[in-house]
Amino acid sequence: MQADSGAEIEAVRRFNRFYTRQIGVLEEGLLASSFTLAQARVLFELGTRKRVTAGRLIDILDLDAGYLSRILQRFVDSRLMTRERSSDDGRRIELALTARGRKAFGAIDRRSRDAIAAMIRPIRPAERRRLLEAMQTLEGTLSEPRATRNPTIAVRPYRIGDVGWAIEQHGRLYAEEFGWNGDFEALVATLFARFATTHDPEAEQFWVAEVDDERAGCVFVVRNEKDPRAAQLRCLLVTPRARGLGLGRRLVDECLAFAKSAGYERMLLWTNDVLAAARSIYEDVGFSLVEESPHRSFGHDLVGQIWARPLM
Repeated sequence: MQADSGAEIEAVRRFNRFYTRQIGVLEEGLLASSFTLAQARVLFELGTRKRVTAGRLIDILDLDAGYLSRILQRFVDSRLMTRERSSDDGRRIELALTARGRKAFGAIDRRSRDAIAAMIRPIRPAERRRLLEAMQTLEGTLSEPRATRNPTIAVRPYRIGDVGWAIEQHGRLYAEEFGWNGDFEALVATLFARFATTHDPEAEQFWVAEVDDERAGCVFVVRNEKDPRAAQLRCLLVTPRARGLGLGRRLVDECLAFAKSAGYERMLLWTNDVLAAARSIYEDVGFSLVEESPHRSFGHDLVGQIWARPLM
């Protein structure tokens, strides 16, 4: 395992100090209220649920049981919260905000929304999108592995906006992971533009994979230009955050099922030998390598490959 570098540690600490200043965590009362950060977190969880147990709050907030107990007692003493035995299980104590507590929650929730709105309002739309994407990346990277969280996975036909997303993802990810230049993004843009403007819905389709309602992968099928009996699989992609969930296989299976139903006799695809993860999927579902040749593209010396699979 790679050792943590001092520079990396200091960079994270510097970001922590910057962001806590931005959101006012170090102020005596969060958002000009009488609540500390921990108290406000508890109030928020109570405010977004009708009833909850102390044990559940400990799991959600990862707070020490004694510390949480003192916060809850303060809320009871201030008539912000009640404790009642559950009607379903008399051994369980349920917590709920009073009308006064809901008023306090509403006030701090509005202040939070107003503060965030004021912070992002001066930011240009393009920069705002980059900020939100960076925050999603940070959250996903530091979260527990997706395999332990049972994410919701779906594969659906494309909608408006998906073509632009797919082009951007291909250009950015292949540049970051393989160092490919803008020629690759231009090629992908050409292929997607051709699909979007001229495809036959009965014989050609584009799918997007989602994880927890966020786009995480894509692929599309078109008729092969030289052989009308052959389907062509193109632009298979799975974002880094969603890898390991079987999305690539799901997308390829969708292509195969569609191509069979559309009456194609076989499926072809073109890839490059450096794309080992995709090649593994193709082999697993029955594709065979039929041709390969070296070429200079996207700023690199590559080996292009054609794979094929019968569908009948």
